[in-house]
Amino acid sequence: MAASARVQKLLRRYKLAIAAALTILLVQGLVVWSLRSLEEGEAERKTRRSKLPDNNSQDPKRDPALWDKQKSLSGRNKGRWSPKLERTGGTAASALRRGTSRKGEKSSIRLKSPQERGMTGAGLDGVVLHDLSSSRNVSETRGGGGGNDGAAKLPAAAAILGEPGSVDGAHQAPSSDFVPKCDIMGKDALSALHRAGSQQCRQEIANIVCQHQAGQLMPKTLPQFCPQIGVISPVQTIIELDNSLSSVSNPVRVAFVLMVHGRAVRQLKRLIKAIYHRDHYYYIHVDKRSGYLHREVLQIAEQYSNIRATPWRMVTIWGGASLLKAYLHSMQDLLSMLDWKWDFFINLSATDFPTRTNDELVLFLSQQRDKNFLKSHGRENARFIKKQGLDRLFHECDNHMWRLGERSIPEGLEVSGGSDWFALTRRFVEYVINSQDALVSGLKQFYSYALLPAESFFHTVLGNSHMCDTLVDNNLRVTNWNRKLGCKCQYKHIVDWCGCSPNDFKPQDLIRIQQLSRPTFFARKFESSVNQEAIDILDTHLYGQYAPGTVAIKAYWESLFEQLDGVGSLSDVALTAYTAFFRLGLKHLGTSQSGVEPCRFEPVGFPVSVHLYFYDDRFQGYLVRQEVQDVGSKVRETLEMWAVPQATLVLETNLKEFERLKNLEIGTEWDPKERIFRNFGGVIGPLSEPLAVQKWARGPNLTATIVWIDPALVVAASYDITVDVDAEYTQYKPPLQRPLRPGTWTVRVLKQWERVAEVRFLIMPLTFKDKEPLRKDEDSWLHAGPPGNLYLEQSFQTLSSVLKLPPQEPALQEAQQRAQLVGPDLEKWVDSSVGTFWVTGDVCSTQTSSCPAVGLCSKTSWSSLSPDPKSELGVVKSNGRIR
Repeated sequence: MAASARVQKLLRRYKLAIAAALTILLVQGLVVWSLRSLEEGEAERKTRRSKLPDNNSQDPKRDPALWDKQKSLSGRNKGRWSPKLERTGGTAASALRRGTSRKGEKSSIRLKSPQERGMTGAGLDGVVLHDLSSSRNVSETRGGGGGNDGAAKLPAAAAILGEPGSVDGAHQAPSSDFVPKCDIMGKDALSALHRAGSQQCRQEIANIVCQHQAGQLMPKTLPQFCPQIGVISPVQTIIELDNSLSSVSNPVRVAFVLMVHGRAVRQLKRLIKAIYHRDHYYYIHVDKRSGYLHREVLQIAEQYSNIRATPWRMVTIWGGASLLKAYLHSMQDLLSMLDWKWDFFINLSATDFPTRTNDELVLFLSQQRDKNFLKSHGRENARFIKKQGLDRLFHECDNHMWRLGERSIPEGLEVSGGSDWFALTRRFVEYVINSQDALVSGLKQFYSYALLPAESFFHTVLGNSHMCDTLVDNNLRVTNWNRKLGCKCQYKHIVDWCGCSPNDFKPQDLIRIQQLSRPTFFARKFESSVNQEAIDILDTHLYGQYAPGTVAIKAYWESLFEQLDGVGSLSDVALTAYTAFFRLGLKHLGTSQSGVEPCRFEPVGFPVSVHLYFYDDRFQGYLVRQEVQDVGSKVRETLEMWAVPQATLVLETNLKEFERLKNLEIGTEWDPKERIFRNFGGVIGPLSEPLAVQKWARGPNLTATIVWIDPALVVAASYDITVDVDAEYTQYKPPLQRPLRPGTWTVRVLKQWERVAEVRFLIMPLTFKDKEPLRKDEDSWLHAGPPGNLYLEQSFQTLSSVLKLPPQEPALQEAQQRAQLVGPDLEKWVDSSVGTFWVTGDVCSTQTSSCPAVGLCSKTSWSSLSPDPKSELGVVKSNGRIR
């Protein structure tokens, strides 16, 4: 009783202190919970250096719940993969299970580089609010079009920070001197602030969120000018255009706006050739990162008065507000060009191709000259708003679309949307650009902070305007959607949302065009590096076959590098590979001639150009062009070498149920949508993250063991895959610790530890580090393999006897000696390794060579300098066309 009284007395005396302590504990708990949420968001973010995504291939059908749930899904074992841990402990299991998914198609798992963990650097002050009328993210171009291609090609010091859509520059760690102007509330906004790389981006996010929390950012109501809201002209059924264009007294003229990026200039030229007519106009915007393509477009524009490149360039990202900004800027330009008398605005990308002739398009639009063609989402608006994320606040900076919280749709507004491909009348374009009414200005503000605004802005403006009766629910396109492959939460590294994109057309997909009941004039997507035959079929359908014997009809070349890009635009492994290919070509030239004095050249400098070469839709190798000088006379000329890959896959006989296995391939840059490695040649270095992909035919369920063995006979990884009866592809990227040991690696497919298939691949030793020759002391770690020869958390070396591997010690000693090589000895090792997997197909010269054995590149069938009539833009014919 006395003890109880003492306790009560103590409680009364220290009740304030106890209350304060409980409050502190509660606050600490909330802080820990918030930080944990932020760390989970940070863990999701992948800051890969990547090719420019197709920012014009949005799908209106998205699931925002996917993004919210992906933390729990990304690491959950679906029971389709089980690591092979026999003879080992279980600690490797967690590493191997972290990325499992259904049917063997897993999300990537990789270690983070120091850059990805965050690099400190100075931020930029004086941030202003982003709006669609500002000049940010726009560069004026005068004269030549230099610039770098790809995200990894500018040093951090030269990065353009804070630009909407910019992918250049290293991410920076949060700065301690950053202070928001209000108390930021909401998990989305806090997560975005934590993950944003630059101080400028964080300041923009904070400013926007503070204005939004104060109710000063979004219009609360907007006027409605449509007399009958929701009225849309019905989709016409397909009509046979029996009348000829000559029957039209005043045919319309079209302004084609092409939004292009990348390096596929030959496909772009082929598109221009197919749609060109002297009565129409072609305004081309090239992404700011695509310097090579911009230079090529400027040359095209010099040939034709009705083709122009935008004098400004932007960086656009998938789903970003920057794409809508680019369209509005283009519209404003076109209206100011008094010498261009156009009636319709049609946007295209380089992956589009016409399905009907230009005359058919003009005839159709001339009969519908007051109609605006936009494709609707085809579902109730409430669901569309949720799927599209229009009820969420977004902002674009640091090459990312950040989700910042919820927002309300302005009252009185009928929101619509669907596809961001359209055909708009000049009258409507003038209204969008010049009108100062509350509807247009309010919607421009609303869509400045929207995800995928180009898919909804024009629909919503038109549907709520006095011109709403001109809307036709048809964008005149057919898109090759395969949602099973194209909707796997793509682009989550650049947008806080789940996105889809269409597949490339293959010949078997073209029947979709014939089955349509609505008028269509364009189809997408097409990529010549994936399948050129589909383009050939459409081109022949529209304009007939090329004359018999026309060269290069089945050939395709795509640039990877040009001298003006600067050698800094290449990775170290790419530069190593291209210079090795060229040295092998020179060696081949010096040894392939019999009975004559061999030609001896030595390379000068770095490659002048590098191309991918395809024939009949199959990758044929790399074409490397470089200057050389004759060893004796010192006379210089430029040669091009053709490096041809060699197959290394071995399939055992008497496979039984494993006859299902059709291919085993190792590579990087796997595209799960097209099911190809975008790293076509499989050039892989010590810091790469290779992926194993198996292709299967239908057949019985089976379980296979996959084993990875490095050049020193270290068993790097072992895991099981379960292959369902209908599985077509299985793939897995073991989270190997880097650097990977250079040399010949082996991956085996085993059935109960008996070999079913085996493929060898090269981890290329590097002759360059940061584009400088490798140095023995500073850079030898790159070739030393992982610390302790341990690629995963647990060693698999006890499997070596089961796998019947030779004794390891000699191979390990040789690997250790090679890891110390530099200079000519290193080059010999690289050339020897490359020569195991590549051969020289041929050599040619850009001019008459001093070596009799070397022919002119312009007279070969494989050279990037050989004729390519299907992609060459010639003179305008009497009918106004090029093709």
